[in-house]
Amino acid sequence: MSKPVVLRLGGVKYAQKAWEELGKIAQVVTVDPSTTRAQFLKQCQDPESPISKTQIITRNVQSLKQTGRFDAELAKALPASVVAVCHNGAGYDQIDPAPLIERKVQISNVPELVNNSTADTHVFLMLGALRNFEHGRRLMYEGQWPSHPTAAGAPVGHDPEGKVVGVLGLGGIGGAIVERLKPFGFKKFIYHNRNKLPSDLENGCEYVSFDELLSQSDVISINIPLNPKTRHIINKEAIEKMKDGVVIVNTARGAVIDEAALIEALKSGKVRSAGFDVYEHEPQVPQELLDLPNAIGVPHMGTHSVETIQKMEEFVVENVRNIINTGKVLTPIPELKGETWIEDAKPLV
Repeated sequence: MSKPVVLRLGGVKYAQKAWEELGKIAQVVTVDPSTTRAQFLKQCQDPESPISKTQIITRNVQSLKQTGRFDAELAKALPASVVAVCHNGAGYDQIDPAPLIERKVQISNVPELVNNSTADTHVFLMLGALRNFEHGRRLMYEGQWPSHPTAAGAPVGHDPEGKVVGVLGLGGIGGAIVERLKPFGFKKFIYHNRNKLPSDLENGCEYVSFDELLSQSDVISINIPLNPKTRHIINKEAIEKMKDGVVIVNTARGAVIDEAALIEALKSGKVRSAGFDVYEHEPQVPQELLDLPNAIGVPHMGTHSVETIQKMEEFVVENVRNIINTGKVLTPIPELKGETWIEDAKPLV
């Protein structure tokens, strides 16, 4: 019996051993890094290409350069043999689920392994934004400290004590952030999800409406996925409902914030400071934002650690193994909930 064909899109940094082991039960094929989307779509339909026999696809964010978005056009071009797409990441906004689900293709992500690393990054940005650390760092690097002995002239910051943190999206990452923030002495934590969580999952947070979260929070912690409903959920109107001098931290997806509106709010002082790991049009970041001393940012480093990258890559391989052995992905995305056809999926061996 021939081995199941697994198409690996994107490179592997630390999980080479896991892929070597997978190679014992599957035929792993790849695409040349110079491949364009047009070439990839053609290879999917070329019977002479091993890609046309693909049953499982794994992908990472970097593979966007070879394939472009997993949209309706790409879903239509995929070989009929494809049964699953395994994405390496918690967020999967590079994938349009509907056309793949219509073709009865399962989609998986890596939802939990990113929690701790992303939460660590979030806390770093939040404390930095509260205390104006970025502003002070810039002034020091500019040589301002000798002439401004107190903190090089940076504005005085704020301690966490007595502040209300509004968590927009109390899922795995949001919960990990709350756990890390509790020892710092914040006054209380409120949250808003689409639906109120069971009390045992609220982690001591109080459920409020979206507008209440905006109006009551001293610090807003953003941890929601990007989709058509959440795009620009933090816009000019939302910012106007916030407290004067609010702090905003985003390690989710850049486009959940209207970046232009936030820049104006940072310049006016309506938003006192902000922390970013993600940006609306990354890797392009507006120079206007980069120039603001009350914005502390890193270039999408939330999961940029050896340990987390390795765990994520290895988990993608586990998803592939489970499909081969059972016909089902381990971590289906929420859009697959209620799709009864998955129950009929058969092992590939």
